[in-house]
Amino acid sequence: MTQPASPAAAPSARTVEAGAGGGGVDATAHAAHATQAVGAALSAQASPVRAPAPLRPTLTLAVIAAFSLLALLLACAIGSVKLSPADLWRATGELLACADPATRSLPAALLELRLHRALATWSTGALLALAGTMMQALLRNPLADPYVLGVSGGASVGALAAMFLSAAGWIVDASAFAGATAVSLLLLLFAHRDLRAAAGSAPLLLLTGVILAAGCSALIALILSIAPYNKLRGMVFWMIGDLAGAQARALPWAALLLVFVFCLRNARAVNLLAMYAETAASLGVAVGRLRLGLFLGAALSTACAVTGAGSVGFIGLIVPHACRFALGPDHRLLFPAAAMAGGVFLTLADTAARTVLSPQQLPVGVITALIGVPTFLLQLHQVRRGAR
Repeated sequence: MTQPASPAAAPSARTVEAGAGGGGVDATAHAAHATQAVGAALSAQASPVRAPAPLRPTLTLAVIAAFSLLALLLACAIGSVKLSPADLWRATGELLACADPATRSLPAALLELRLHRALATWSTGALLALAGTMMQALLRNPLADPYVLGVSGGASVGALAAMFLSAAGWIVDASAFAGATAVSLLLLLFAHRDLRAAAGSAPLLLLTGVILAAGCSALIALILSIAPYNKLRGMVFWMIGDLAGAQARALPWAALLLVFVFCLRNARAVNLLAMYAETAASLGVAVGRLRLGLFLGAALSTACAVTGAGSVGFIGLIVPHACRFALGPDHRLLFPAAAMAGGVFLTLADTAARTVLSPQQLPVGVITALIGVPTFLLQLHQVRRGAR
């Protein structure tokens, strides 16, 4: 009994049959060419697997991690009083030895203050960049940022109301977090269908967020219009974004760790949602649960970031774009790159805010806006030029 021809040999068998009755030599030649073509095609398909493609993304992530450490060192060394590497080394030794605060040297005291602020700044930048990346994937809109759904507006209303009542600092932070949580719950209440649906877009969620943001803006204007003059400066600084007196706290780092783990575990599903939103469910993605997780993660990240730093702008918008230009749209690389790059960017911006007009300190939101506006315009120009 004749055995069935293999797929690779099928073209040559058909060619021999077609060339029977005087075309045997030509059939053999055609069969050889067909076999070579199949082999070349298989080699071409296999070669990208052996190519060292992951080298560039891995190297980029390593460079961003190195810049994170460098930014933290610069933040600890630069200020009204500069600390040399020798001062940093001795001050680190004193802090590790748990020396009595009353007997610590000036470099050790400065290092402790600056390190707390630098760690709080880095975590805030990482949270905002991660929230922006998640929001852009959720809404499938490259212009989305952590503030587009009004979560930061709710935090601003809570914080300014507490300042208006002359509340303590921890009450201001708690009120900001409560305001952000309240807006998030309203979004869940009015737009839960968009969050749980398997559809590609979320128009109801976006419109609800815009309306809530407008309402929060009206309440903010009301509070500012009736606030005493001696409280306006602090309110304006909080709204612009200010990290003066920031302390490294456990809540932002815990939220960052929780959201980061969620992002890494669902990065492949987010890729499918971003590229094939209409068919992601048929590819095995639990779209409703994923969209709800992205929303809750972005809301939690924004609430924790805004609570400690105020409404710092542009980080959640330009950092994901910059990382996407460098690494591509793969969220398995985009999430960690955006988190680290956001921490680096805000740490360097806060260092500049402390030192540009030293000893006077600028709101860090001013620095991020001055850097963010031209950077985003440059990114738009590059996108437009690449589309031609």
